[in-house]
Amino acid sequence: VGFLAGMNLALAGVILQGILRNPLADPGIIGITSGGALAAMIIMILMPTYVMLVPIGAFVGALVASFLVYGISWQGGLNPLRLILAGVAGGGFFFGGDTLTILSVFYPDRVQGTVSWMAGGFVGRSWDDVMMIWPYTAIGIIGSMISIRWLTLLSLGDDTARTLGAHVERCRLSLLVLASLLAASAVSVSGMLGFVGLIVPHVARLIVGVDYRYLIPTSMVFGGILIVYADTLARMMIAPGEIPVGVLMSFLGAPFFLYLLKGVGRR
Repeated sequence: VGFLAGMNLALAGVILQGILRNPLADPGIIGITSGGALAAMIIMILMPTYVMLVPIGAFVGALVASFLVYGISWQGGLNPLRLILAGVAGGGFFFGGDTLTILSVFYPDRVQGTVSWMAGGFVGRSWDDVMMIWPYTAIGIIGSMISIRWLTLLSLGDDTARTLGAHVERCRLSLLVLASLLAASAVSVSGMLGFVGLIVPHVARLIVGVDYRYLIPTSMVFGGILIVYADTLARMMIAPGEIPVGVLMSFLGAPFFLYLLKGVGRR
C-alpha cells in the first residue's frame, strides 16, 4: 500500500510541476490533497459502510479543490506566487481547524477513529487497501506514459506548445484531472501524506534530467521507495510505538520546500 501511494503522489507531483511550470507545485501544497482528504473523511464518517467509495469521493474533492485553486490563480496566465497562495488558502478552507471542529461536534466518536488517518500512515492497512488503490494506480501510470509528449510540449511554454500543435488548455485540464486522480487515490489509503510529490521529482531530475521519458518512471520508483523507507523508519524510531508517516514526511519536506521557495524568490 505504501509503495503504491508513494508512486501515485510522486506521479501527481511530476505532472503538476510540468503543467503549471512551477517547481513548488505539489498535491499537498496547492490544496488538492486537502480537498480529497475532506471528501474521504466525510464518507468515512457519514457512510462508513461504503468505504469502497472513498477513492471516488476523494477524487471528486481533489478535483473541486484543483479547479478552485487553478481558477483563482489564473490572471491572464498562471502566476506561480498566486498559485501557492491560492493553494494554501484552499487547503485551509477544505481541511482547516473549523472543518475538524464541526465534524468533532456532530460525530465525536467517529472522528476519533480517523485521527491516525489524518496524520498520514499505514496502520491497519491490508490487501483490501491494495485492491482498492491499484486500479487507480494503473490508470495513472498509463495516462502518464501516454501524456509524455504533452508534458514535454507544455514545459516549452504555451506559445511554443501551440506552435507545435498542442491545445494547451485542454492538455493542461486533462493532466490536472489525472494528477487529482492520483493524489486522491493515495489520500484514500494513506491520509494526509505531504511533500512526496514535491521532493521526489526534484531528486529524480538531478539523476535522470528533465526528459519525461525517464523522469516519470524514475519518479514512480523513487516515490514508492521513499514511502516504504519512511514508514519503516517511523515504525522503528520509538518502537514499540510508531510515528505517523505524515509527521515524518513533514519534517523532511518543510525544509526542502523552504529551500526551493528561497530559490524561486531569487529568480
